[in-house]
Amino acid sequence: MSATAAATASIGTMRPPSKTLMFLETRALSEFGAFLGALPMLSLAPRGDGHSVLVLPGLVASDVSTRPLRSFLRTRGYQVSGWKQGRNLGLREGVQQSMVDLVNQMYETSGRKVSLVGWSLGGLYARQLSKMMPDKVRSVISLGSPFAAGPKATNAWRVYEMVSGQSAEDAPDPAFGGALHDTPPVPTTAIFSRTDGICAWQGCMEKTTATSESIEVESSHCGMAHHPAVVYAVADRLAQADGNWKPFNRNGWRSMVYPNPNR
Repeated sequence: MSATAAATASIGTMRPPSKTLMFLETRALSEFGAFLGALPMLSLAPRGDGHSVLVLPGLVASDVSTRPLRSFLRTRGYQVSGWKQGRNLGLREGVQQSMVDLVNQMYETSGRKVSLVGWSLGGLYARQLSKMMPDKVRSVISLGSPFAAGPKATNAWRVYEMVSGQSAEDAPDPAFGGALHDTPPVPTTAIFSRTDGICAWQGCMEKTTATSESIEVESSHCGMAHHPAVVYAVADRLAQADGNWKPFNRNGWRSMVYPNPNR
């Protein structure tokens, strides 16, 4: 079996998280409390160079859901924007073009490449945008995004079909960045959790290459964008100099917070 065929077979056999893990998604509330309590320590995260960052929300969520992360990133010196399209109800008419236009606008305004951070479905968008516009995207970070999973390897596919009016099994538009599981041509970080109660964690991991990696955290899916370990990792990744990307360093105290994703 070829590597491509093997990957396709693996995607097809993934199953959504258990009902137990789905029930444990309620811990997202306590994770937000932990985020607020950790703000003094998070202030020690590296500062950035002021480049623009676009943060994309997950399914049925809006910019309100990413406000804590965006506010924190502003304190680190970035020019941060939400996606400005209300609730994320899938790729409805005009959504894709509006995201492309926003990246173009941010790039032209600053004269610098834009970093993309996407949560869940928003992470899929971020990855596909980076494939379409690699000359304008500096890096991409996905949070619990099932780009390497089958369409029903999540506990949210029925919600997706209801709000989007599309089948979860519909093939993605090839004009929107190509195959979901293909690694973007820019520095890429996929953050995932084995205790994710919405998306199969195996489908949220990226292949390790010279410019791509996976970072494991112990988080819920619904609390991922404000989990302290995730917020720190995002800040760490964004702070790297353009053109000088290096894998996340898990040495020292970080090894106690970030499990080895290859274990």
